[in-house]
Amino acid sequence: MAIRHRARRIWSTLRAERRTLRQGSIALLLSTAAAFAAGLFLGSITDTLAELPGLLILIPASVGLRGTIFGAMAARLGTGIHAGTFDVARGRRGVLGQNVEVAIALTFASSIYLAVLAKVVATAFGETSISLWDLLTISVIGATLASAAILFVTIGLAVLSYHRGYDLDTVATPIITAVGDMVAIPALFLATFLVRPDALNAWLGAACLIVAACFTVWSVATGSAVVRRILLESVGIVLIATLLDVLAGTLLEGRLARFELFPGLLILVPPFVSQAGALGGILAARLSSKLQLGVITPRGRPEAPALVDAGLVVAFAVVVFTLIGVLGVAFSDLLGKAHPGAATMIGGTMLAGVIATAIVLVVGYYAAVLTARFGLDPDNHSVPFITSFMDLTGVLCLLFAMSLLGAGTYG
Repeated sequence: MAIRHRARRIWSTLRAERRTLRQGSIALLLSTAAAFAAGLFLGSITDTLAELPGLLILIPASVGLRGTIFGAMAARLGTGIHAGTFDVARGRRGVLGQNVEVAIALTFASSIYLAVLAKVVATAFGETSISLWDLLTISVIGATLASAAILFVTIGLAVLSYHRGYDLDTVATPIITAVGDMVAIPALFLATFLVRPDALNAWLGAACLIVAACFTVWSVATGSAVVRRILLESVGIVLIATLLDVLAGTLLEGRLARFELFPGLLILVPPFVSQAGALGGILAARLSSKLQLGVITPRGRPEAPALVDAGLVVAFAVVVFTLIGVLGVAFSDLLGKAHPGAATMIGGTMLAGVIATAIVLVVGYYAAVLTARFGLDPDNHSVPFITSFMDLTGVLCLLFAMSLLGAGTYG
């Protein structure tokens, strides 16, 4: 009887969340379309990936960091809107200005760390890669170009949500991850042209290093206490997130020959990984807001509002992962990209989606709960952690599912 009563409460709450379902579905559909644009672009630059070994290691990490940094920014702004502290007009000292400064500082600092880590991991796994200076130039320039676009979108979403009453926690992460996918890969590709002239490599790399380091130091030295606290709390999660993303890129780099044989599989990677991270971001952002507003408590057993959020994520996942598989086949056939067959593409994507969704629900909930229990801000930790965790896990799920169905991408 108690179980039936609880199920009825959850169902009635889900029906009351129809507006959220509609907003989230639209955001996820738009982000899926944008992520496919990234996948199509990635599938078209296999010659560049082969010419610049190690670039594929950089790509998931650079894309993932945009979601990590700006997804957390959107989550903080969403909490500010819910709590009534969001203000557009207060400049650098306001909630919006502080978060813009944090995002820029983290972009510069993480791009340096990413280049160094990519080189170290490539060497450790015996993968051939371009020089550290090349990686540094591509990482910093590519991140700067992409982050400028994503920052504009994030601010626009926050202001629009503030004035129109949209749920920023639901719409922000899918759109931000999609825009990140759509602009980050072309931005990195454009940055590769700067490393083609050998005489410029070291000079450009050194200039990028100096500019990025100077802005980060300036932000820490002159920023408000809130900015320094967010930066301090973000350091650990960015270090972990970047490592996970680099490992995801290393997995892809090691299977580049297989992707050259089946470019259609490579088209699936950005939309699948971005939507797995987006679903995790939606869950973590909604739970973070509820934890900070006292709607739920950090308990080991999820309460009804948390189960409602899980139900929303499952509903989104069913639609999104089915759509990714179908569109992956359609785009591959339309563009003449070889793939292992429609049944393998669609079935593998759906199987990988089931596995990824189960992981999102468990890891997303307990990441938010454990963060709150340790007295940390869930917006600064659970959202970026789950999105970066799903970058690696999403790649593993997709490779594993495709391998089970005979595509030979795992192991």
